[in-house]
Amino acid sequence: MSETSLRSNLTEGLDSRRLVAGVAALLLVAIGVLGVLFPSSDAGQVLNILTAKSTLSATLRLSVPIAFAALGGIFAEKSGVINIGLEGLLIISAFGGVYFADVTGSTWLGLLAGVLASTLLALLFAVVCIEFRADQIIAGLAIWLIALGLAPFASQVVYGGPNTASVPTIGTVTIPYLSDIPSLGALFDATPFVYMMFVAVALSWWTLNRTTFGRWVIASGENPKALDTAGVDVQRVRYAAVVISGVLAGIGGAALSLSLGQFTGNGPTMVNGKGFIAIVAYLFGNYNPIGAMLSTMLFAGLDALQLTLQARDVFAIPQPLVRTIPYVTVIVVLALVGRTQIPEAAGDHYESGDD
Repeated sequence: MSETSLRSNLTEGLDSRRLVAGVAALLLVAIGVLGVLFPSSDAGQVLNILTAKSTLSATLRLSVPIAFAALGGIFAEKSGVINIGLEGLLIISAFGGVYFADVTGSTWLGLLAGVLASTLLALLFAVVCIEFRADQIIAGLAIWLIALGLAPFASQVVYGGPNTASVPTIGTVTIPYLSDIPSLGALFDATPFVYMMFVAVALSWWTLNRTTFGRWVIASGENPKALDTAGVDVQRVRYAAVVISGVLAGIGGAALSLSLGQFTGNGPTMVNGKGFIAIVAYLFGNYNPIGAMLSTMLFAGLDALQLTLQARDVFAIPQPLVRTIPYVTVIVVLALVGRTQIPEAAGDHYESGDD
């Protein structure tokens, strides 16, 4: 790719993101102005929902599994391995977390077990893609389908149905006084998983941008030949990055089910596309952990908004249409996001000595 075309792609992507941000900002300003001027109108009700502490609380809770999966996807794809099996990793860890929490009686041991289940499945994916050079897209779909079938089947065998028994959940961490702040008080009255999400985002950004391993991961996805020439084993770096994606997605999946105290295996399972939304989130965030988290909070916020809109029946439109708000937004974002600059060697196989 020439330098001119590269700059053109980056400029196009940046302009598209500015367009999305500008439209979103104008929409929020319009809702705010109309809501203040006409508090009893639909805009006023939407403004009350957007500024409610419960909305931010729901946004943070819904962001956790998507954000962790997005961070995992960044590590894998930055190293050159496209992992679209994030949905499967969330599913298997969601079931594993609840099952082992039920067996051991410890929610935290359940979390560790869910992470272990996801990591093992990610390791299987890594072996198939790196060692046996399988097509990464097909392998990722296989991981999703395996988890989609295995978790509900295991639940059927153990619990007699696709849904598991209920287990104790982890309570919220409330910081006195700060939790009473209007709207933003939700930041100080959340589950440990929410704070773990913020820590994971910060550590992921620091690892990728400030450590030698992070530079190896980036080089593995951009120019594996140069990394190999420098004496670093490209395959080991990619294995490590994919395993990290399994660990992070495992935390997200287990946090999802353990926050609710049950694994639900009906239909697309309780994960319900969050792994695929995570892919959109890190693409829209341009492989930046902070950008991915902000994108995640956008989608999660819209999800929280549509849940409240349904409950209060604000608009005179069918509720099934209201439920599509987050997913329509995903489609719009994909259409307007422009050309995200994916790693140069993403999806390519590499062995030491390859030209």
